[in-house]
Amino acid sequence: MRMLVTGGAGFIGSNFIRYVLRAREDCEIVNYDKLTYAGNLANLESAAGDRRYSFVRGDICDAALLERAIQRCDAVVHFAAESHVDRSIYEPAPVIQTNVNGTFALLEAARRLSVSRFVHVSTDEVYGDIPAGVFADECFPLLPNSPYSASKASADLLVRSYVRTYGFPAMITRSSNNYGPFQFPEKFLPLMITNALDDKALPIYGDGKQERDWLHVEDNCRGILAVLERGRAGEVYNIGGLDVIENIDMARRLLRLAGRNETLLSFVKDRPGHDRRYALNCAKIANELGWRPEVPLEAGLSDTIDWYKNNKSWLNSVRAGEYRQYYEKYYEKRDSSLQAFAALSTRQ
Repeated sequence: MRMLVTGGAGFIGSNFIRYVLRAREDCEIVNYDKLTYAGNLANLESAAGDRRYSFVRGDICDAALLERAIQRCDAVVHFAAESHVDRSIYEPAPVIQTNVNGTFALLEAARRLSVSRFVHVSTDEVYGDIPAGVFADECFPLLPNSPYSASKASADLLVRSYVRTYGFPAMITRSSNNYGPFQFPEKFLPLMITNALDDKALPIYGDGKQERDWLHVEDNCRGILAVLERGRAGEVYNIGGLDVIENIDMARRLLRLAGRNETLLSFVKDRPGHDRRYALNCAKIANELGWRPEVPLEAGLSDTIDWYKNNKSWLNSVRAGEYRQYYEKYYEKRDSSLQAFAALSTRQ
């Protein structure tokens, strides 16, 4: 198989490329990535010398370049996305452009070139708040509550329309919160880990009782590859870690594993429209494809903390520049930033 992987320099995409190169000796990968702030070719240094791997720098909305990149590819795995909820709240336009228009451009290029397998990588956030005691299956209503999740739900529906209208061989995966090596530190878990290791405050939104389902990134990569190789065209597959934990409890667990005190916990103003609970029913992928999560949460968290301890140069490089400005604005000066956002919304 020769596959195009969009967004392959990002967190999940780069882990997927490394995993496939290890697991499938006969697979070739073309990595297509714009290299925005969260895309980092340092994530793929181990693949750079592999003859089965190549890189194309390009915008997911560039239809002509996409077609050239897809030439001779049998399959597409689509990770490319603006994926941070907070950023989508304060600057929604780039999220819509990349996640909706970019997915449309990719679908058109893949359809014209008769790609035989297409996996669109989505998120459990498209389901919105999941009521207590309920685990959302693939038929659960799409009720997104942020510009990010709405853009992903929109992309999911575009993919679905291409399956129904054009007979396009696409599948959708919806995963829960991923964690593991090479994750950009704006996301909850690496932010908590890296701040704890630096003895800095851990910013907890609201009361910290939002519940999330945690999935090790390699388990997600195994699930995505299983869907690519054996999934049924037109189907959606949930991929979850089956570990639903309150954010405050996760922060406390990380502090314990990092050998730090809970005095580092710092409660900050919640973000607008914050979903309270995500929880997935993953029976479909288990029954049809034999996939189940294999990395125990405690072991996965310990390994991830060790990875950040041992990769300070990588961390320092991605923390520089634009990320530093973002962190100061939305964490260190959070109350004033949210007041300015609320004032702008009122004026509009």
